[in-house]
Amino acid sequence: MKTFMDEDFLLNSATAKQLYHDGVENIPIIDYHCHVSPKEIYEDKHFDNITQVWLSGDHYKWRIMRSNGIDEKYITGDATDREKFQKFAETLPKAIGNPMYHWCHLELKKYFGYTGVLNGDTAEEVWQLTLSKLQKQDMGVRGLIKRSNVEFIGTTDDPIDSLEWHKKIAEDNTIDTVVAPSFRPDKALNIEKEGWLEYIVQLSIASKTKIDSLESLQRALVKRMRYFHENGCKVSDHGLDKMVYIYEDSQVVEKIFNKGLEGKEITSNEAEIYKTFLLIFCAKEYKKLGWVMQLHYNCMRNPNSKMFKVLGPDTGFDCIGPHNGSANLAKLLDALYSTDSLPKTIIYSLDSSDNGFIDTLIGAFQGIEVPGKIQHGSAWWFNDNKQGMIDQLTSLANLGLLGNFVGMLTDSRSFLSYTRHEYFRRILCGLVGEWIENGEYPADMENAKNIVKDISYYNAKRYFKL
Repeated sequence: MKTFMDEDFLLNSATAKQLYHDGVENIPIIDYHCHVSPKEIYEDKHFDNITQVWLSGDHYKWRIMRSNGIDEKYITGDATDREKFQKFAETLPKAIGNPMYHWCHLELKKYFGYTGVLNGDTAEEVWQLTLSKLQKQDMGVRGLIKRSNVEFIGTTDDPIDSLEWHKKIAEDNTIDTVVAPSFRPDKALNIEKEGWLEYIVQLSIASKTKIDSLESLQRALVKRMRYFHENGCKVSDHGLDKMVYIYEDSQVVEKIFNKGLEGKEITSNEAEIYKTFLLIFCAKEYKKLGWVMQLHYNCMRNPNSKMFKVLGPDTGFDCIGPHNGSANLAKLLDALYSTDSLPKTIIYSLDSSDNGFIDTLIGAFQGIEVPGKIQHGSAWWFNDNKQGMIDQLTSLANLGLLGNFVGMLTDSRSFLSYTRHEYFRRILCGLVGEWIENGEYPADMENAKNIVKDISYYNAKRYFKL
């Protein structure tokens, strides 16, 4: 029986151990998509206790606490930080098979030197240990990033963002990590959702453009793209409930846009027409700028209407959406490829049954600009568990070219989540090691190490031109 989470955690063969320890264990991290705060990086925020750095804003932890019948008071409510931590510690032992169990113990080990097991009985011990560690000067946000060996961070930013904190970080020569904005124009595209009209007013102000027509909206977006580009942006991102593709000419879209400006209700069909038009427009601009376009889709947002009214969006009440979008994604890529305007693109579906579709679709639209121009993104959100990662890696290997994969990202709001890269690298080395041990790939260790190094770091460095 193996010891829980020893140095060879998830490395089930001699080859896997060699690939990890001699190959990828100590190479830097490129975290090209996350949701951390650039303000907190610049200000080197320090946390008073582990609840603040661990539980605040972490939807994954909130979900398992709710599944354990914990009162919302101890999740997002007014309980003390110590009480919230206790309730989480009591819940965690039940999370067998959940990546949360592994993530938490990897984080406790890496950042706090704790090698025990967190549960209700050890909660006080862990609380006191982390409390003392977090008081140290090098345990602020910058120290955590440095300790994690993070070379690049891609935040997620709205087009109206001033990028004030990104600018300050870039001017601060004491910060070695590059922190770049990513352009996420979801609010401009979501014409059918509440708050769209108010957002257009904000975009008008930020872009210094009176937005009273479809053409002026496009000008405003281009202005913000150029501003982001000047401030180091290399990546865009679109969060779509489902992939859309109903193409109509600009006159039809103009009517829908004007209807939105008048505050009238937009039908789902009209919303898809409008989003399709803007997606194509944005993608063409990304191509001109040399940006990478990320497409996240198949999420059902806020199915619990009661809790949505109480807590609002992004509080842990989303789920995997019904299978949809395959044909529309193919149509979108085709429309862009046919006009030589398809940018480098990374595709993520929250529905893991899309793996085979994505891996065969991307093979139909590759280009010569960079190896693996069109990527199947790493196992996303509810899929970034051990089996989800193995499934995504295996499907990509079976149907595409795994050696060109740009690898892992945290997609997290927490500065302790960089251990997810370690988790991914261990799983990757375990899988490649298994293939070599089984005689399915030559035991050329130098070549095998280069493959896992590329997937863990170098492919992303080349792909994003870092």
